[in-house]
Amino acid sequence: MADTTAPTVVFVHGGQHTGACWRPTVDAIGRADPSVRALAVDLPGHGAEPGDLVTLTIDHCVRSVVRQIDAVGASRVVLVGHSMAGITLPGVATQLGAERVSRMVYVACCVPAQGKTVMSTLKPPVSWIARAASRFAKVSKPLPGPIATWMFANGMPKEQKRAVVAGLVPESAAVTKEAVDRSRMPDLPTTWIITLRDRSLRPGRQRAFIANLGNVDEVLEIDTCHDAMISEPEQLAQMLLARL
Repeated sequence: MADTTAPTVVFVHGGQHTGACWRPTVDAIGRADPSVRALAVDLPGHGAEPGDLVTLTIDHCVRSVVRQIDAVGASRVVLVGHSMAGITLPGVATQLGAERVSRMVYVACCVPAQGKTVMSTLKPPVSWIARAASRFAKVSKPLPGPIATWMFANGMPKEQKRAVVAGLVPESAAVTKEAVDRSRMPDLPTTWIITLRDRSLRPGRQRAFIANLGNVDEVLEIDTCHDAMISEPEQLAQMLLARL
């Protein structure tokens, strides 16, 4: 039985992913400690959560995550985000407040400088792909298999690579062009997990994002690709459990 006094671990996915990408890590946590409650949310227009990707905003994402947290009765949470969840997590923490958020964990996240956009942070070849996609459509299609594998799943076994590609979904171009605002985010215990073999957000870029975020009190490393929650679920689960 879950310990209702302990924080619920809330997982927020990144671009072109859904909450299902966290399943290997959630399952690993359940095996290691069945008392831990975990919630992997879908952002609007992704997975099971309704929403219009054409008009999606960061605030829509924030309000959706908060609503899903409230729906399961989680009074205290540890917020864990991956990749483009770096633009959603600060708003969720702001809405919930320091009294409800025990810790924030950023896994290979994109965190633009205050007032800047996700699009402004991208470097070649990722920037070429993203700008081309947003130029011709307000909703980008899932990346083709070879590109997705190169960006998200390098070094994974074939079955994991297939799972990554099969799980990709369309993404909103609008949120990548929206300026972020972290001006009201509370100061919270914060962990950053750098993915050392990441091709989407290389370690140097992640360290720049750590500087953009500020007040990161712990930096860990995991020797894997961008989608660490799929490639190294056991190791990631142990990192998270140690911080509950």
